[in-house]
Amino acid sequence: MVASDYDTLTGVMQRRRSVRRYARETISDALLDKLLTAARLAPSAGNLQARDFIVVRDPNMKHVLAEAAYGQFFVAMAPVVLVGCANIARSRKAYGQRAELYAVQDATIAACYIQLAAEALGVATCWIGAFDEKRVSSSLKIPLDIRPVLMLPTGYPDESPEPTVRMELSRFAHRELWSSVGA
Repeated sequence: MVASDYDTLTGVMQRRRSVRRYARETISDALLDKLLTAARLAPSAGNLQARDFIVVRDPNMKHVLAEAAYGQFFVAMAPVVLVGCANIARSRKAYGQRAELYAVQDATIAACYIQLAAEALGVATCWIGAFDEKRVSSSLKIPLDIRPVLMLPTGYPDESPEPTVRMELSRFAHRELWSSVGA
């Protein structure tokens, strides 16, 4: 990666915010395909790509998802909600006991790629991890060996949140051995 690529990427990362208010403008299928292509390009354990995304546009289903997210009703206001799922069945083909962990990692990495692509394309997201998994699975008819692990309400932003404070490297980056400095 050349310096300009790094600068561009870090600029996207620095601009990304969790947005909870979305404009009414719809997300086109072409733009949505770009976001899902970003997920497709994400690395995965053993290249099994043990992650799937459910695209939810239906207002009634978005309301169900918002209720399942313990009343985070802004979820229903986004034009699209992407539900990231860990495909444990796909991961189990190679990883046995660690299949669920690797599938969850695959889904979360792919979702991070979506978030960065969204920001680069002028679209906002908000990571939702607090929700009733059983209710989401039941509502979306997700098979038992697939686990919903995140929701990404997605749309054009109708707010500009301020940057949040980030820890200094010295608080979380340990060199060689664990140190209590960042505790």
